[in-house]
Amino acid sequence: MARIKDVAAQAGVSVATVSRVLNDNPSVTEETRNRVHDAMAALNYRPNAVARSLRTEATRTLGLIIGDILNPFFAELARAVEDEARAAGYTVIIGNADERADQQDHYVRTLLERRVDGLLICPTAEVTPLVEEVSRGERPLVFLDRTLSGVEVPSVRADGSTAIAELVAHLRALGHRRIAFVSGPSTLSTGRERTEAFLRAAAGHGLEIPQEYVRVGDFRAGSGHRITAELLDLPEPPQAIFLGDNLMALGALDAVSERGLEIPRDVALASFDDVPWFNHVHPRITAISQPTAELGRRAVRVILDALSGRAAESVVLPARLVARESCGETGTRKAGTRKEGRS
Repeated sequence: MARIKDVAAQAGVSVATVSRVLNDNPSVTEETRNRVHDAMAALNYRPNAVARSLRTEATRTLGLIIGDILNPFFAELARAVEDEARAAGYTVIIGNADERADQQDHYVRTLLERRVDGLLICPTAEVTPLVEEVSRGERPLVFLDRTLSGVEVPSVRADGSTAIAELVAHLRALGHRRIAFVSGPSTLSTGRERTEAFLRAAAGHGLEIPQEYVRVGDFRAGSGHRITAELLDLPEPPQAIFLGDNLMALGALDAVSERGLEIPRDVALASFDDVPWFNHVHPRITAISQPTAELGRRAVRVILDALSGRAAESVVLPARLVARESCGETGTRKAGTRKEGRS
């Protein structure tokens, strides 16, 4: 493993200069800074972020790393964290992992180097050595929305199992029998939990869910579009499609529209994660609503407990079903009776 003196030798500078570059000292010229960064890349040098961030004084800052800044759920979550932290006299520095473990680790290192007092992370699927290292350290760490197997830190998340069971019962009562589910990645705790809850609820209502009706997306619009198109093109397409998050639901809406189909007449649609625009489209989208703002507020309180030396306890809040119109709730003709000439 490369050391700081190896980087200095590679770049042709002193160890002190490398240290100044790592600490963003403004006295270093751009040319020297570039040489040091090139040397670090060539040697695959990774500074010990945890050791370098040791300090004796609090900075009154918290670090927040979210999964995907384009997802309205994470945007609302970040806003709630920021508001609650500000009320407590803290500033929040936000990083967007873009659902990538390497980018998550980049922000973990950066935030620790900025000497944040604690970290709130919506973790990616991969348990990285850096996150494990931080979880065993003295710096408070709280997981938000998701958990990681084998990493024992407090978490704040929603439990959607009861709401998913209510949604399946709701679809069943509306006459839907062929119900498909597009989940998030099974490597994410939220993807696994929502899939398990859906299958458990379907079995409880005596619904046989074919294997091709349970598909894995990536919590992004592109996968929702692609998988919905594939489901609609099956010889026996589903009467209802339940999307595992709001971005995949957005992609599903596009796929339905492109085929000249109508919701809920030709296919019912429901989403996990409620967002404001669901109530402003036609038909209004039935969704499972997470207590997003409260999750953000409670996460800040948990990490402040840890910073104050109090017990930092995990929090689980219930999600709820919001029934609107996209599953045939208003008496529209049930899904499954397709329009003539569909592509």
